[in-house]
Amino acid sequence: MSNSTALPSSHANTVGNASSVPTFEVFNVRNEDHHPENGTLLGFWLYLMSDCLIFACLFAAYGVLGRSYAGGPTGAELFDLKLVAVNTSLLLLSSITYGFGVLQMQLRRLPGTLVWLAITGLLGAGFVAIELHEFAEFIHEGAGPQRSAFLTSFFALVSTHGLHVSFGIVWLVVLMVQAARYGLTAANRRRLMCLSMFWHFLDVVWIGVFTFVYLMGTLP
Repeated sequence: MSNSTALPSSHANTVGNASSVPTFEVFNVRNEDHHPENGTLLGFWLYLMSDCLIFACLFAAYGVLGRSYAGGPTGAELFDLKLVAVNTSLLLLSSITYGFGVLQMQLRRLPGTLVWLAITGLLGAGFVAIELHEFAEFIHEGAGPQRSAFLTSFFALVSTHGLHVSFGIVWLVVLMVQAARYGLTAANRRRLMCLSMFWHFLDVVWIGVFTFVYLMGTLP
């Protein structure tokens, strides 16, 4: 009697073909791997909900502390609405260009996808650069986050959003490299859709910042 146990043919084929599977395919989730359909998108929606709670707390803190100037400068004295309007336009325009990139992705046009993603990244980088310039001007004028409760809550809210945009740009560059190297695979398309939700979410948050912080902050 033989002590050896025959392997199922499907397992044997899997072992035999393991060396021929491209590296990037190892990280792709297949339907037979018992992974729930749309599980990645559901998990990402849960992450966005947690991010909503973070920004809700920051908005609430600014709502409580936004008028506590401690004898320091007010929003009306500090904010340059023309510059903020330009910054807002860059971020909103980047959301549109990302949408064009998604349309190209759905048509399986890799060059067009990469071009629109690159434009999106440049617009996002311009947004971050203007925001850093604004922060530098405030600090140079002695209006740093330690000056008053108003400025503490302002820097906490706006810089948290800026960090999210910066992270989104890094994520965007990584996905562009993956798409250029491996093509618009199912995994890459799924990742691009997750980043799309993240990017549009940041636009919505910024509209709240622009209205609640900048516009209302310039009112007497």
